[in-house]
Amino acid sequence: MLPKAKNADFNKRRQAIAGFSLIELLIVVAIILIIAAIAIPNYMRSKILANEAATVQNVRNITTAEVIYSTTYGIGYSALLVNLGGTGTPTPTNAILLDDVLAQGTKSGFTVTYASSNPDVNGRPTAFTVNAAPVDVGHTGNRYFFTDQTGVIRQSVSGPATVTDTPI
Repeated sequence: MLPKAKNADFNKRRQAIAGFSLIELLIVVAIILIIAAIAIPNYMRSKILANEAATVQNVRNITTAEVIYSTTYGIGYSALLVNLGGTGTPTPTNAILLDDVLAQGTKSGFTVTYASSNPDVNGRPTAFTVNAAPVDVGHTGNRYFFTDQTGVIRQSVSGPATVTDTPI
């Protein structure tokens, strides 16, 4: 049998290596929750800003594709957004100027609506408008975007942007 002094030392060492107490574990969990509460809103905000920046670039790409389309084919602007996409041999209905995802109208959490207008005497569109709206306001984006054949991109936070809204 061990003397009492040696037995007490053994019990202290055993308790020291036994593990964490419940209070210590709760403190660690609380710290993790505090860090998550700070990080998640910042992540969501940065994701929204990234979606909006990508959408502004997508709207620019559509405007550039329209200028190239009009110059290449000499028939005005495209009648439909989908005409600017495609694969294979370029034609007026399959111009291969945009990626197919954007040409279908939804990309980076935004829905893009395209409309050609103002046909000339031959029925060729001489104007177009592009509106980009968040798929889920507050989650995929907070701003709406607009552009037309002038190439000026405009924004609105209260609803679909128009030609009278603030330029970017």
